Amino acid sequence: MTSVTALSKGTFTEPWLVALDIDGTTMHEDGSISQAVIDEVVRLAAAGHEVMLATGRSAAAALPVLDRLGITPRYVVCSNGAITMHRDASAPMGYRREWVETFNPSDVLTSIRAHLGSARFAVEDEHGFYRYTEPIPDATIGMDSERVDFDELLKHQATRVVVISPDHDMEDFLHVVERMGLNRVSYAIGWTAWLDIAPDGVNKSTAMERVRVSIGVPRERVMAVGDGRNDIDMLQWAAEFGRGVAMGESPDDVLAAGSEITGNVAVDGLATVLRTL
Repeated sequence: MTSVTALSKGTFTEPWLVALDIDGTTMHEDGSISQAVIDEVVRLAAAGHEVMLATGRSAAAALPVLDRLGITPRYVVCSNGAITMHRDASAPMGYRREWVETFNPSDVLTSIRAHLGSARFAVEDEHGFYRYTEPIPDATIGMDSERVDFDELLKHQATRVVVISPDHDMEDFLHVVERMGLNRVSYAIGWTAWLDIAPDGVNKSTAMERVRVSIGVPRERVMAVGDGRNDIDMLQWAAEFGRGVAMGESPDDVLAAGSEITGNVAVDGLATVLRTL
């Protein structure tokens, strides 16, 4: 594992594809983005690198972050890879849905409910609309949402299912999830008792590989930076031939997934690694 601070700044004549997680990587817990990060993102974009976001957030919650960063990338990966947005000046907010992956959430929802009776559930559909059983204490799902009964969640194709279990601590929650044996879906565990479930085989790395092929950047010139368990696949994908960078405060399994470690978000670790391009 390489420390980012030990790398010397290189000069690249060819563009890189740079995928950035939002929360805990680009953005602080209080919702702020440091000027140092903004400056480095703008610098790289101006130099011709393709700097984009790859997030668990819905499109509605992710796209406003582009304005704060001052960039307009060709693609934005949302909902942990289930939705990829493509820049389109004629579309609302300047982006349209290019690739959408869905699944029937009925089986997984009923199975999880049997194990976690007090859990809170939310389902995102292909249009980015969220239906939830109880308020989700997070700003990442966007405003386009509606509170419904649990049975209503079973009626709609999903791009993402969110499960929160406030009654469990993290270790207990991990054990419960392991016992479930979630087959035919992909899932990632968050920092707390938070579970993201996506269509089978879909994650940030599958979406980023599709973007990479579309843009035509070789695997050797990809960089991904993230801090959460939903970033593990993306970091491994980037690290195989390029650079997978884990934020310093990441869980151990996230740190192990990358090929480099930078500082945490509080010390602008993202800005540190972007300065090496």
